[in-house]
Order: sequence, then C-alpha cells, then structure tokens
Amino acid sequence: MLLKDAYKDANRPVFSFEFFLPKTPEGFEKFKQTVHDLKTLHPSFLTLTYGAMGTAREKTLETSGWMKKASGVETVAHLTCIAHSRPEIERTVETLRSYGIENIMALRGDPPLDGSALPLEKRDYKYAVDLVRHLKRLGNFSIGVAGYPEGHLEAASKEADLRHLHAKVQAGADAVFTQLFFNNADYFLFAAKARKIGIEVPIVPGIMPIRSFKQIQKFTTMCGAKLPRELTALLEPIRDDDEAVAQAGIGYALRQCRELLAGGAPGIHFYTLNQSRASLAVCSELQRELSR
Repeated sequence: MLLKDAYKDANRPVFSFEFFLPKTPEGFEKFKQTVHDLKTLHPSFLTLTYGAMGTAREKTLETSGWMKKASGVETVAHLTCIAHSRPEIERTVETLRSYGIENIMALRGDPPLDGSALPLEKRDYKYAVDLVRHLKRLGNFSIGVAGYPEGHLEAASKEADLRHLHAKVQAGADAVFTQLFFNNADYFLFAAKARKIGIEVPIVPGIMPIRSFKQIQKFTTMCGAKLPRELTALLEPIRDDDEAVAQAGIGYALRQCRELLAGGAPGIHFYTLNQSRASLAVCSELQRELSR
C-alpha cells in the first residue's frame, strides 16, 4: 500500500506508529515486542526513524525491511539528507527498494553530533525539498514530509515555514506529518493556514503520550513545542511520580486525539518511543469508540 492511498477513505481515521532504532540487544528485543503489541491494533503503517551515520545507517535499513516482513504491516522508512551525498542517497534508496519499501519519509535531518555535516553551500541536498524532488525522479515512491504547527526552530517565521512546506508538497510529497504538539489549537490553525496557501494533501497530527515529566520537558525544549498551562498544571503536582504522570499522559493524549478526529484530522500518528503501553491504551480506546 502506498502512503498516498492510505488516507483516501475520509470516513476511516488512519492510525500509525513511529519507532526508532534501538541501540542495544536488549533494546532491540523490547522494540520487537512493541512492534508485535501494536500490530494487534491493525495500524495502516509503521515508520522507523533514520540513523544516518556508519553502522546505524545499515542497521536502520535492515530493520525497516525486518519491520515490513515480520509485522506484515506497510513500513515507511525515514530518510535524512543533511549528511549524505547524492550517490549515497541513491544507494540507500536502492537498498530500501530491495527490502520492498515503497514509502519514504523525506527529511533534512538534524546536524550529526560529530560535526560531519557539510556546509550548506556544499551539500547536494540543502533542504528536504531537494530530497523530495530527487526521490520522485528515482522511482514510484510515496513520500511523507514533516510539518511544524508551532513553527520550525530554524524558520524565519511561521509563514516562511509554511512556504517551505508548500514547496515540499509541490515537489511531490503525498502527506504531511506534524511535529508533536500538545495544544490542538496550534494544529487546527496550522492546517487552516496550509489549506489557504494551497496545501491539499493530508495533514496528520503527531501525538506523543507523555511518560515522564522530565522526559517531556527535554523533548519540548529540543523541538520547540510548548506545554499548555492546563497540561503543566495537571503534571506539576505529580511530576516525580512517573506512573501517575504516565496515566495522566494517556488521559490527556486520548482527549487530544478525540478532539483532533472530531475536528477533521485524517488520523493520528503516534510517537511511541518504542513503548507500547500508552499508544496501545489510547489507540485501542479510540478504535473502540469509533466502532460503536
């Protein structure tokens, strides 16, 4: 199934789950169990983030192939271009094709921590839009791209960020998947502005159920997402009790998802952090309510 076909039925919300490459054998075993657990919800597809450097790159490609084969669920492979030359991207794409991968999440990616990214003027792909254009020339891939309801940290403005998104869609992107957010008003305003400038592809909200107060503070600082006052007030009294925070996070994510779907979102993309409990609880309850 191509990504561009997943959202054709406007009456059926699409649920999907995102994973990252584990770093240890123990982590990989837990990752496999999480994939198995979430497969029981019959998601439309799974995605795997990309390790751009050295052995992580090869392991990511192999794991994308494993996910598709072992789970029987369509897999969307993330691909970043900030640290790759054109020949490297072409070899990577051929490897993905050999694993039966037909869907790619095209991203610029963050600068590698080892400082190996080339200066902007020397890169074959300056931005994600350049990768999207190249992928469209390389074959019949369906392509997803990232969107930022609260604006990308490096964007000159939210309006400039939307223009960049529009360019990615015009270059061939089939769907937009948002950065995590906790205020649904940000998503709805973002989607409305995107439609106004001519972005017509599905705009899929990305939701991360909160597992710990410390962890979500770290993530929001890294990506520029804000914690609404309502959510902070909910978590502050229990911030040192991870179990209580996780339960509150499940409840908050469930309320978020209900409102998003009721407001016309085409589905929910869950950032699982390779943990099944919260995403399983939220998604299974949504499916139960939708089946009534």
